[in-house]
Amino acid sequence: MPNPDHTIATVYEHPLNERLRFFLRLEFLFRQARHSQRGETVWDSHNTLTTLLDIVNIVTRIDIKTEVIKELDRIHATLTALTRTPGIKHDTLDQLLTTLGGFKSQLYSMEGALAQGIRENELFKLLNQRSSVPGGLCDFDLPLYRQWLKRPAQDRITELKCWLSSLDSLRLSVELILKLVRESAQPQPQVASKGNYQQALDTATSFQMIRVFLPVDSPCFVEISGGRHRFCARFMRASTEARPTQIEHDVDFMLSCCAL
Repeated sequence: MPNPDHTIATVYEHPLNERLRFFLRLEFLFRQARHSQRGETVWDSHNTLTTLLDIVNIVTRIDIKTEVIKELDRIHATLTALTRTPGIKHDTLDQLLTTLGGFKSQLYSMEGALAQGIRENELFKLLNQRSSVPGGLCDFDLPLYRQWLKRPAQDRITELKCWLSSLDSLRLSVELILKLVRESAQPQPQVASKGNYQQALDTATSFQMIRVFLPVDSPCFVEISGGRHRFCARFMRASTEARPTQIEHDVDFMLSCCAL
């Protein structure tokens, strides 16, 4: 059977509600931005800024601060109820509850909208205006941006780090929420008959995410669809030259239905 360890397995995730969908996108973007932010080349800085644009656009489109606080509250209430469970590790649980409360307090205490300082920056305003145009961030369109990119690498890195760190409370809260959701269920062995697996979900349980584990050398990938009532996982033959087709034989895999 596939081993669920992340170092030797490919994990496919599917959020079961819109809130988790936004959180997963933010996690992906923050990881990308923090990776490229450390680079010294002009292209590293460019990639960091364009990723930061995506983060701010998500934050601007919905009241993400309220959504994160609601999720922190919900998880806090769920974990608080566990304090009455016999055999629970109270030290670990108390520390986690304190961390959740701390993140919530940090978000509450933030004045104004998230990323307000970034959005009011003149360079960022110009980039945001031109980002929807294909190739709109090239040199002749934005001479101010060209001048910024020609600054010493450490100056660019310092400014990018400052912009990203202004969103640390959001990033760390999202990372903790997703970590707890992922760890709420242990992977179980399953078999997809002729490459197809379907399962009904108990609507009385608050499922947030489906996770499918496959060996890193598996020749197939997984397409997951569904919602809070039922989901389907289709195991597809990978190809970059032809339309993917469903596997015709049974596939062993590991499955986590995460609920917290």
